[in-house]
Amino acid sequence: MMTLAPPWLGSAPLIVFVGRNRRGNWVAREQGGSFGGLFVSRDQALKYALVESGHHPECIIEVTREIELDIRTNSRTT
Repeated sequence: MMTLAPPWLGSAPLIVFVGRNRRGNWVAREQGGSFGGLFVSRDQALKYALVESGHHPECIIEVTREIELDIRTNSRTT
């Protein structure tokens, strides 16, 4: 029998924050800013966070303070 480990085993798991921005939109954003999105409803934001976290609900944190979608890229601008 072969046992498969979660993809984040051996490294820090992805943490996804879910909350509202200053305009009232729902935001789902990875802690480091590598992915995220704006959503009309809390349910949509949580569903996205669940899929992007590899179906690990323990990696999703719902925040009560305002959060903004701030996606960071590693690309260089010249």
